[in-house]
Order: sequence, then structure tokens, then C-alpha cells
Amino acid sequence: MTETTGTSAPGETGPTVSRPRRSSWRYIGPGIVVAATGVGAGDLVATLIAGSSFGYTLLWAAVIGCLVKISLAEAAGRWHLSTGRTLFDGWASLGRWTTYFFVVYVVVWGFVYGAAAMSSSALPLQALFPHVMGLPWWGVACGLVGLVFVWFNKYAVFEKVMTVLVGVMFVVTVYLAIRVTPNLPEAFAGLLPVLPDEKDSVLNTLGLIGGVGGTITLAAYGYWVNAKGWTDTGWMKVMRLDNRVAYATTGIFVIAMLFVGAEMLHSSHVAIASGDKGLIQLGDILAAEYGTATAKFFLIGFFATSFTSLIGVWHGVSLMFADFVAHYRGGGEGAEEVAAGRHDRSWAFRGYLLWLTFPPIVLLFQGQPFRLVILYGVLGAAFLPFLALTLLRLLNSSRTPREWRNGPLSNAMLVIAGVLFLVLCVKQVWDQPWADFL
Repeated sequence: MTETTGTSAPGETGPTVSRPRRSSWRYIGPGIVVAATGVGAGDLVATLIAGSSFGYTLLWAAVIGCLVKISLAEAAGRWHLSTGRTLFDGWASLGRWTTYFFVVYVVVWGFVYGAAAMSSSALPLQALFPHVMGLPWWGVACGLVGLVFVWFNKYAVFEKVMTVLVGVMFVVTVYLAIRVTPNLPEAFAGLLPVLPDEKDSVLNTLGLIGGVGGTITLAAYGYWVNAKGWTDTGWMKVMRLDNRVAYATTGIFVIAMLFVGAEMLHSSHVAIASGDKGLIQLGDILAAEYGTATAKFFLIGFFATSFTSLIGVWHGVSLMFADFVAHYRGGGEGAEEVAAGRHDRSWAFRGYLLWLTFPPIVLLFQGQPFRLVILYGVLGAAFLPFLALTLLRLLNSSRTPREWRNGPLSNAMLVIAGVLFLVLCVKQVWDQPWADFL
């Protein structure tokens, strides 16, 4: 979290320390990007279903989910600023196994995620313009627009566009939460940690906590911090404020959708499908209840939610891949190289952009291959335990200057995150149809 212990030990090195910046709102940026990227349509559906199934009972779980993610993103940002090294550089120092995991992850995960992101962005566009073209072609259009936008724009423009889209998401979700007239006494009661009296309530609760806002985007946060021009410990206070804003924003999105699920679906016993199509169903329900204008307004917010995740991953994970290639080739200057914009002009950055865009188009027309989807699910579930446990190791070792190592609270939060995501990972692996896979 935000506290550290100790003072710098003799001989320890880190980045050049500049005068500490005041934690001013005018610096906010990477946090908005990570919030926008981390909250996808799937997160909103999961929270909507939680509200429809349990009412306000699990509101506390959504809040805890935000706190857990704050600790992970803060740890990633603190590593970048305190050491002047990137997160991949830190992973590489732990052994080759981290490199093998990362490579397999970004190749398999990126291939399947590319199709999922394009399809998710296409759904609301097809609902808004049903007679223009089919869903796969809307998906292709979204992927190509994302590719062109990220290819030709630097971080500053990318951040501004993400901020505008977050504004759209914020207005839409808060409007819906107010429109359904939430029961505030019940909502406040939902802040008490109580489990629903139903089968698998513990795992459902852990799933909601773990599903609030992002997977690999949490690791990308440190790269966006550097891309903003923050490269040393003088920016530490600013980064921490930025990170809190990110997950306060995420919390508002999630809580607003839980309100909608509790009031519109739970009270009337309406069930919706899991996945992105559940939001299309919600649009139909809103049209019947509040009129076509409200439904279209919601679909615009749905598109903003999906498309920010698409371009956020296109930019952030491509930065990480470019950093991996730079280290593999024996080059790289850590945080300074990211800040100078050399990564997002590299062939590796643009090559991974192409990988996220063109091969997944095949999946839009032919369906997702069964075995690949299983590997995608397992690798996705394994990433957050990997992130939490490697950060725990990096920030408690001599790799980090003593002043910026973990204190008791930071360690507690990373241990909680590691255990939580490890349990969810085991469940995800257990639930896969391995007999069919083999």
C-alpha cells in the first residue's frame, strides 16, 4: 500500500532522485488509463450478476477487490520509480522461469484476448446500428481502429482519449445507478462482511473480489507511469494519489452496476446471461423500463467500456512485450527508455500490435478453438498470483532500495492478494474440462 519502512542502506542504488512533487490532481493520468483498461464489459457483467443474485449483500466484496488491486498497482508503480528498472527487468532477475511464463502468456493470451476484445466492442455497435454490417465485421473494424490509433499516437494522446472515454463510462454508470433509485439503507448494510446463504457462496465472493478491474493491466501500470515521464522517487506521492484515483473510479463503476443489478434484476427475479451478451440483455430491459433513449445511452457506455479495454491492452501489453524483446536482445535502459518513447516506436511494439489484431480476426469468423480457450483461461488465472508473489519477492529484497521496500501493511496486502488469486487460479484450473482437452 502506501507505507514503507527503513532508510537507504550504503551502497544501494536506484534512479536519480528529483525533488518530490506535490500530489496534485493536475498530474493524474496513468491511473485513469489503468482504470479504463481494467474495467471491461466482463467485469460489469460479473458485478451485475452478483447484484441480481445477492442484492447488496456482496457490496463489501467489491470494495475489498478495489483495495487489493490498489496494493498491486502501487507495488508495481513503486518498483518502477524506486529502482529505475521495469517490471520485466525485475522478473528476469528472479530466474528464467519468469521469462518462459511471460512469453507463453502474452502469445496465447494475446491471441484469444484480441478476438474477445474486438467482439466485445462490436456488440454494442451492432445493437446501435443493426442493419449496417454483421458482428464479425464490426469486430474487425474495432480492431483496425484500435491498431491505427495506438500505432500512430504517443502516450499523451492515448491518455487524453482514454480520459474522455472514462468520462463517458462514468456518466453512464452513475446515471443508471441513480435512475434505478438504489435502496441506500440496504446498500450501507451491504458494506458489512456477510456471505450469502447459498451454495458456493465463498467462491462466488472470492470471484467478485478478484474480478474488480484488471489482470495484466495491473502490471502495465508501471509502464504507463514511466510513459507519463515519471521515472524516479520524486514522483512517488503523485503515483500513489494517481493509483487511488484509479481504483476509486473502478469502485464507482462496479458499485453502480451492482446497484443496477440489485434494483432492476434481483427485485424482479430477472436472470441475464454471463459474458458480454448479458449487457445486451440489460439494454433490452432498460428499453422496456425506461425507454429507447436510456437504452441507447447505456449502449454508448457499454462501447466506451469495451473499447477502452481494447486500446488499453493494445498499448500497455505491447509496451511490456517491447520491453521483453529489448532485454532479450541485451539492450534497454529501463524506465528511462519507456519515458523517452523508444519502446512504442520499436518493431517489437508494433509487431505485438499486429499479433493482437490480425490473427484473432480468424477467431471472429470461425469460433474460438477449444484447447486454446482452455489454455487462455488457465494462463489468465495464473497471472495475478504470479504478479502478487513476484512483487512480494522483489520489494522485500536488495533489488529495491531499503527506503522503498515493503512495510507490514504492503506485505499483508500482497500476501492476501497472492492467496486470493492462487485459490481462484486453482478453481479455474479444476473447472476446466481436461478430459475433453486430452
